[in-house]
Amino acid sequence: MAVPRGCLGLPLVAVLLASLCRGQAAVRELKVGYYAETCPEARSVASVMRLQFHDCFVNGCDGSVLMDATPTMPGEKDALSNINSLRSFEVVDEIKDALEERCPGVVSCADIVIMAARDAVVLTGGPNWEVRLGREDSMTASQEDADNIMPSPRANASALIRLFAGLNLSVTDLVALSGSHSIGEARCFSIVFRLYNQSGSGRPDPHMDTAYRRSLDALCPKGGDEEVTGGLDATPRVFDNQYFEDLVALRGFLNSDQTLFSDNTRTRRVVERLSKDQDAFFRAFIEGMIKMGELQNPRKGEIRRNCRVANNSPWQPRTGMASGQSTSELR
Repeated sequence: MAVPRGCLGLPLVAVLLASLCRGQAAVRELKVGYYAETCPEARSVASVMRLQFHDCFVNGCDGSVLMDATPTMPGEKDALSNINSLRSFEVVDEIKDALEERCPGVVSCADIVIMAARDAVVLTGGPNWEVRLGREDSMTASQEDADNIMPSPRANASALIRLFAGLNLSVTDLVALSGSHSIGEARCFSIVFRLYNQSGSGRPDPHMDTAYRRSLDALCPKGGDEEVTGGLDATPRVFDNQYFEDLVALRGFLNSDQTLFSDNTRTRRVVERLSKDQDAFFRAFIEGMIKMGELQNPRKGEIRRNCRVANNSPWQPRTGMASGQSTSELR
């Protein structure tokens, strides 16, 4: 698919992502990771980055995760791994609107997800890389497939290795891509079982630093508000290798993170290596993101005019609704 010059590239997507950080003072110094320090909406940037994982793992990188549910099609946004978790769909909407003004009917929503994920990493201090473009958008979404494929926060390393291997992604890819949790937050809902009933034992996860456990107890008390969020690592607004240092120190927030160090020798070796070498992490992360971005849906697709709905669908999104909701109505 030929793309006219000026339709794509880092400046347009990065500027729109940076619009999350409105109201900041004039820039006085240019540096890598500037928005990691100044942006009050770092959670949104992290959510944008993780859209690629949640899209590509379910039938390939086809923008299906962006589609609203309709009365005839349950959406992937409402899958167990996504509901009340994935957000920032409105950021993709803004990027799509801007691109449709410049180059209508040219740039797919699937490609926007890939570019926006890369730019979210860059904006928070991580590496930059070239992305191959030309994907088509799926005309359907599958909540069932998302439920069957996407891993739970309770997943262990062996299950994650099998999942990634099924997509021709290596153990190194698994560990490096898990490093996307270098930025962002997660809900207490995802970890209360670790704190109070690991594996149905009625006891906490033994693979947890004592002081860190106390801090999580205070953040997520038994019977407390499970919508409260905590940082996925000690520097949740900066893309760095602190995530791996935390795993080595038994300070992983999610079970699916800590298991990479605590429960499997193959993943532990990679965690240890990346915890000592940030450049190695960046290289492995780029390789994993590129490989994941090559996962394709073999079905014929289209270039959706609106990322939330297929072009020929009678169901069109309502405006003014919160992102992630099922918002389609017949028009």
